[in-house]
Amino acid sequence: MRRLGRLSALLLLALPAWGARTLTVQQLGEMLRSMQQEKKSDEEIATALKQVILSQELTRGSMNGLVSYLPGPMSTEQIYVLEARSADLAPPESDLPARAAADAEEQKSILDKAAAYVAGTYDRLPGLVATKTTLRFQDNVEAVASSSGLQSSATDVVVGQGFSNPATFVHYINSTSSEVLSEHGVEKMPAEKDKIPWGANKMIALEEPDPALGSVFREARAGESIRWIRWELVNGKTTAVFSFAVPKKKAHLDVNVCCFPKINQAGIATFYTATTAATLGDGGGGGGGGVTGNFQTNTEWHNYKDAVPYHGEIFVDPETGIVERLIVQGEFKPSEVVHRIDVRIDYGQVKTGAETHIAPVKSYVDTEVVPNGDSGAASYRTRCTLFTSEYKDYRTAGGN
Repeated sequence: MRRLGRLSALLLLALPAWGARTLTVQQLGEMLRSMQQEKKSDEEIATALKQVILSQELTRGSMNGLVSYLPGPMSTEQIYVLEARSADLAPPESDLPARAAADAEEQKSILDKAAAYVAGTYDRLPGLVATKTTLRFQDNVEAVASSSGLQSSATDVVVGQGFSNPATFVHYINSTSSEVLSEHGVEKMPAEKDKIPWGANKMIALEEPDPALGSVFREARAGESIRWIRWELVNGKTTAVFSFAVPKKKAHLDVNVCCFPKINQAGIATFYTATTAATLGDGGGGGGGGVTGNFQTNTEWHNYKDAVPYHGEIFVDPETGIVERLIVQGEFKPSEVVHRIDVRIDYGQVKTGAETHIAPVKSYVDTEVVPNGDSGAASYRTRCTLFTSEYKDYRTAGGN
């Protein structure tokens, strides 16, 4: 125990206020246990968690095991941030099934089953409607009040301010709930035009649906890029995990992110003093000085649109071929205003009346953008936004 205490103390010392440190899930647990023993406050633990970058996935089971060390809402908020930001990582090796890697024949069998499932079942899903509740976490912006104009076609679930003061760390912003339609397993964007002033309100909106399982699987398989990685437990079941990569010339992953500024300036502004006023044409007869002329600045907001290459992972039930999870990570040039869009979609059983289907039940989206776009305004910086969504109350489109 003494050795564990010393290690935890060293971990705490390794978390200065000016920089983040990478920890495993086990080290995170040791840090939290040590802070609880030292009776650290909710704010102190939250501050330490803000500086943590995990090298492994913080699964929901592991997170639930750490909740008892969290004394309040600020630290609880940050543990949810860590769960979302680590959603596309591999879990600790100790959490993986003790099973030999699948050989080439078994891998082929699993992928053949997955192909049959995607084409024969998932792509043939009926039109479905679900209630999608999304939490937004973001850095470098104030928490958003219910009067911010974020409602639009969605309903603001959480009113008032978020848990934390605005700062550079990622924190909770708001929660919205809306009805979403999917056809043949592909989520559709609302037909009604979004009237929220994205960009101007220091937010982004993703104006393309999450990647479609059918098209991603077919592109990955057509490119012969699917490779075995490992076995992993998903909802207690042993699942086969494969990686894939789709180059730009074969990719149809459309990205549409709103909005980025473009600043237009026109006219001339001339500064004058009392001595130069007559020469420069100041007609006001003013004293000390000022500015004359007509100089105007106008900001236009535009979307980032492109079809980008991507890579990711696919999680398949080896017995049935059912896809349990999909991870898709877009690949962007460093010069683009969008630096990262990583998506994880979890699938599960949903009921629509007497019928049962496999459909999205949860998603995580981790983004990083340059909020000032290519305008050159202010200083160069990036902004991280996390979206975690749950899909519930499925029903057949057009039904009751």
